[in-house]
Amino acid sequence: MNKNIIKISLLFFILPLLAFSLHKYYISLTEISYQEETKSVQMIMNVFMDDIETAINKEYNVDLQLTSNKELKNVDSLFVKYLEKNFKIKINQKQVAYHFIGKEYDGDIVYFYLEIENIASLKTIEIENNMLIKYFAEQQNLVKASVKKERKSLFLDKKNNTGLLKF
Repeated sequence: MNKNIIKISLLFFILPLLAFSLHKYYISLTEISYQEETKSVQMIMNVFMDDIETAINKEYNVDLQLTSNKELKNVDSLFVKYLEKNFKIKINQKQVAYHFIGKEYDGDIVYFYLEIENIASLKTIEIENNMLIKYFAEQQNLVKASVKKERKSLFLDKKNNTGLLKF
């Protein structure tokens, strides 16, 4: 009887500690920079590899196996498809398309490199960012933008997935 009480007591003390240590953060960062000399908007988005892999696997019923020798050959086209569906941008109140320049893996992070060309001037950026939100309710998407020497940021999530920055 005493041993059972001790075991139960230990469980009550250990379980909360385990739950806390297993907590995971769900966050992405998108850095946007207007390049006046080239009239382009350059974007770098980083997301956790396991999160984007889970989302795309579920969304398109595939098995990406990123960074393994079994990684799907069409992984870039799946990334582009997912990005175009979940990350939309308006420049000066006009919907614009961006080019997928490429991706890079660094540890547990995937970096996406995106670019918008032929932007003569930049007064407003409106972002709709639904990256990973469908599969991770706690997902938070941070956007940082710099135009000339002015810097602004947005914090987007499931309840507030769109934001406007004025320069």
